[in-house]
Order: sequence, then structure tokens, then C-alpha cells
Amino acid sequence: MHIADGVLSFSVAITTTVGAVGILAYSLKGTKEEEIPKISLLSGAFFVASLINIPIGPTSVHPLLGGFLGLVLGRRAPFAIFIGLILQAILFQHGGISTFGANTLLMSIPALCIYWLTIFLNKFHLFWRGFIAGFSAILIGVGLLIILLLFSDQRYGEGSFSVIRIVVLAYFPLALLEGVLTGFSVKHLHTLMPRFFGITPTINGGDNKEHE
Repeated sequence: MHIADGVLSFSVAITTTVGAVGILAYSLKGTKEEEIPKISLLSGAFFVASLINIPIGPTSVHPLLGGFLGLVLGRRAPFAIFIGLILQAILFQHGGISTFGANTLLMSIPALCIYWLTIFLNKFHLFWRGFIAGFSAILIGVGLLIILLLFSDQRYGEGSFSVIRIVVLAYFPLALLEGVLTGFSVKHLHTLMPRFFGITPTINGGDNKEHE
């Protein structure tokens, strides 16, 4: 879901960059030293997973791990995503410079949405909790991508074989696959390391840790 340079209009690129700075500030606020190892570990997982990509016009199809990061890292997920994107841009020139803010938002907002919905998701069995998180994160990301493309150039939505139609068709099977993989991953990891989970948002914006 990396957007290349030159795809977004100047106003959209600036707006998304400002939004990305705000998301990062929210993610970093109150970060504790003991959280750093987990953030680092999952930054690496995101970095590797999202390097597996298939170019489609101005964007690409690849695993996002948004649902998994949202469940495990909570509000720290955007920080992990930001680190992964920086490494990809520097080491592999993967993703654009002018669209870095947009790419950060595209992958951070779905993870945060899953975090904010944790109280609801905790009502489900572990597998289905992971499946819904993984599947929903992809759909949210695709929705955001469509909005950004349409705001930049209406031509992305024109024609029977428009970029937007192709992206939707390409990402729907991936959403199902990521949902299944996230479901099994959550179930397995919760069995081995239950302390990784149980992060729920509180009214004042902090994290409340409750272990099952």
C-alpha cells in the first residue's frame, strides 16, 4: 500500500504529512522504556512483511500487519510502522519521500482503529479476534487509499479497469488471507506469551493493561 512519489497532489501530500506528525506524537506520548523491545521486534516484523509487494499502478499490494500491530502494540503501533517505513525508504527506496506522511497514515490509522476497538474485539474467541482485526485493518487501509487517490486525481476512479477497482479486487483476497494468518498468530502467541496482549484504550487516552 506504499504510494509512490508524484501520485498525490501537493496539498494532499502536505496535509497527510502534518497528520502523520500528529499520529506519531500521539503514539510516542508516555512511551516507557520497557515497551521499546516489543516495539523494536514488531518494527522488524512489519519491515520484512511489507517488503513483499506487488506493484499496482501508483501503489502496491502487500501484507500490512495492521490488525496484529493494533492488538499487540496498541497506540505504539504507528511508531513501529514509522520505523519500518524509514528503513524501507533508506535501504530499498521502497515508497516515496513526498508521500511518506501518506504512507505512514495509511498503515497507522488501521492499526489505531483496531486498538480503539479492542474492548469490542475482546468479546470474541482469540482466532476470530485476530481474524476480524486483520481483515478490518486491510479494508480500512484500502478505504483511506481510495480517498487519498480521489482527492489527488479523479481519473484514478474512471473506467472499468480503473486503478481503484484494481486495488480493491487485489486487496480483498489479501484481507481474507491476512485475517486468517492474524487469527492463528494471535491464538498461538497468546498461548505462548499472554502478556503481549490485553492492552485497551482508556478515556484519558492512556493504555489500560488487563490480562486474560
